[in-house]
Amino acid sequence: MLAAPLAAMTHEQTLLEYGDQCAKEIGEIPPFDCNDGTDIPITIDGKPPGPRESPTHCDKPSLLSPASGTAGQCMPFSKILNLSRGNTQISAYCRRDILRDDKDPHYDLVVVVMHHSGSGKTCWFASNPPPLPKSKTAVPASGIDATRVPPPNERVTPAGHLTAVEFWKSPKDVAASKPGQPTCLQCHDAGPVIFSPYIGQVWDKVPTDPWGKYSSIGPAFSSYHLWTMSTPGNTCIGCHRIGSEQSCTASYLQLSTGGKNAPGGNALANRYPLSHWMPTDNNMSKVEWEAANVASVKALLDCCADKSHKSPNCTFTPMPGNTNGR
Repeated sequence: MLAAPLAAMTHEQTLLEYGDQCAKEIGEIPPFDCNDGTDIPITIDGKPPGPRESPTHCDKPSLLSPASGTAGQCMPFSKILNLSRGNTQISAYCRRDILRDDKDPHYDLVVVVMHHSGSGKTCWFASNPPPLPKSKTAVPASGIDATRVPPPNERVTPAGHLTAVEFWKSPKDVAASKPGQPTCLQCHDAGPVIFSPYIGQVWDKVPTDPWGKYSSIGPAFSSYHLWTMSTPGNTCIGCHRIGSEQSCTASYLQLSTGGKNAPGGNALANRYPLSHWMPTDNNMSKVEWEAANVASVKALLDCCADKSHKSPNCTFTPMPGNTNGR
């Protein structure tokens, strides 16, 4: 499991320093416009919402921050961008939490996951929140202008655009755990990207490395020690690893296998087969699915409950490529 954060660090790495390290060890993030991304579809009973509709429930809701309820889980016109080149994998997600026109330049959150498919080194970036209104009667913030998202190590910014320090959170803030809000690494406990029915709609735009090395660089993330888990003959580990953090505590195992309903999911989302989206190529009847997978899911959930890591039926293995000591 995760070790406690380091008691003290000799130097708190700034955003620009972290951006420099990520650029040197993984690759450069180019400036980009969120509106150049691919829309992530939102449907209700198989049909897109009306032009001014802000659905709170849909067929394939976002799983980002599932503890936050349904706010933004089904908002139209969030976008995904693949900025990868060679071994440098860069995935950018531009999220809407309130309804805007498709090409409105404002978003409510921008996150970037950068991963090197050779070394396994990974970096995490998240935008600062939109500015809050100055009074209770003021008009709410219009969002983040994502016309030009700056590279996180950029020192000289074109006039009229946000600087890197204005746009991005510090690595310390990204790595910090808050009540009810798991950190990036706690959710991404098996690899740099997470499949869900929502993101699966644009999976061809997402760089993947399900079996590669995986470690996060930078002192803010140095206290994270990820483990994978398995049991003998388990059918759930045929396509990817199973992590032992939020895959357990946030019930991702149950969300993907019909044991728990996703926040923001409608009746269709909560009914087979959409309620059982692992394996991703599921074309079985429910009876067939249960015969093939129920025992394996239960075995993994039993491992989740094994806080000592000593059960003879559970194998816990340090994440390949994770050089952090325990």
